[in-house]
This record gives sequence, C-alpha cells and structure tokens, in this order.
Amino acid sequence: MSAVPVPNADAMLLRHDDGGVTTLTLNRPHQFNTLSYEMLETLIAAVDAIAADDSVRVVVLAGEGKAFCAGHDLKEMRGNHELEFQQRLFRLCSKFMMKLTELPQPVIARVHGIATAAGCQLVSMCDLAVASDHARFAVSGINVGLFCATPGVGLSRNMGRKQAFEMLVTGDFIDAHEAQRRGLVNRVVALDELDAEVARLAASIVAKSPVAIRMGKQMFYKQLEMGLDGAYQTAGETMACNAMCEDAAEGMDAFVAKRKPQWKGR
Repeated sequence: MSAVPVPNADAMLLRHDDGGVTTLTLNRPHQFNTLSYEMLETLIAAVDAIAADDSVRVVVLAGEGKAFCAGHDLKEMRGNHELEFQQRLFRLCSKFMMKLTELPQPVIARVHGIATAAGCQLVSMCDLAVASDHARFAVSGINVGLFCATPGVGLSRNMGRKQAFEMLVTGDFIDAHEAQRRGLVNRVVALDELDAEVARLAASIVAKSPVAIRMGKQMFYKQLEMGLDGAYQTAGETMACNAMCEDAAEGMDAFVAKRKPQWKGR
C-alpha cells in the first residue's frame, strides 16, 4: 500500500495505515524535513486524530528523502525575526513533543538518515527508536550560535547528563551505534533491513493487550517525574487497576490453559 496524504496537509505529512500500525512520514525532503510552524501544526492535528482512534495500536514516525529531520526551519526563523514568533514557534514545538508522550499508542522513530537539533529531539521524545547504520545524530544549534535548549530536555532524559551536555556544547555528530550505546535508540540495523526491523518491533507491540499498553505508557512517564515512594505507589495502583481489566483476566486464563489470548481491549 502506498502512503496517502493527511487531509488538508498539502502532502507535507503522509499517513499510511496497515494492520494497526500508522506511519506518519515527514514529507519535506528538499528542506530535510525541517519542523516549520506549519509542519508542527500538521503533526499536532495528526497525532490528535490518532489519539482518538482505537484502531491504531502503534505509530511509526519516518522521514522522506535523505534526512529523518534536520530540526527547525532556520530560513523561517530568520524571516520572522521577532520575539513573539520565536516564542510561539518553540511553544508549539514543545506542545507537539509533549503530545508524543501523552499519546496512548507507543511511537517508534524510524531513523534512516541524519537527525539534528529538533530532529534529534524528536527521536528522543519518541517512545522507541530504530536507526539504520547510516543515521547520524547531533544537536548542532551551537554551531550557529543557538544553544539547543529544548532538544536538551529530551536528550538529557535519554542519556547520561555529561554525554548529553557534550553534544549540546560541541554540536558534534555521533553515529547510530554510539547513539544506541548512549540510550538514544533501541536498535541499529543495515539500511536495507530498517523497514523489516521497525515492522518486527511494531508487530510485537500490536500482539499485546491494547489496554495494558495504554495504561503502562501513561504510568511509565508519570512515575519518571516522581520520587521512589510515589513512583511505587503510582505503579502499584496502575497494576491493581490493570489486573481488574478484562484483558488481564483473559491473559492469565490463557497462560494457565496454554493457549493464545484473545484481547478485547478492555
């Protein structure tokens, strides 16, 4: 199946649905899929629609062309050199990044090429990431006199603070294998194996109880911001509520009976 444009997006973003997996593809290849104001608005509208769609079990975020995403559109930023525009742009970008965390479905970044600045931030804010061995990562705003403050939020929550800060103050690239060692990506494969590896990871998630995935993702991010005692209280309450769900009862019964569970999503 070929990708189809998101309605009213002027093909800036492509959406492809297949077997519970929705792929959103950034489609500004000649601009290296930069996150213009319009692109961010389009992405927010797309994830809002997905959040309300129970048929979508996993979201894959991809990029068309040579790059995954090269960050913000610097030409747009220079063309709107006013504090009010810059504030609106970065508020909108932060809103989108938060929506990825708040989305009920897990989000997998499919990183085939470079991911720089806010593009690297985008990888860090996806729940999972699979990269090709051609991919490279940097928070390179410092090279043009702009410290990547907002990308630093996601980056420092994926890797050690000294590793994150070094990237932020040098702007240096790291390759896919180093990104995996630092915790930015989950898996690295050859470029011609990337789609198959993303599909394998997505299928593994689709095979699980959707209600357990939804509850688990929400709890996972909530507890990260808590102290140890609060985190255990939140996790325990989540597990207790999850255990009362129809899917959990079905899963445990299926395990005892040595059969495959039939999830109902409740």
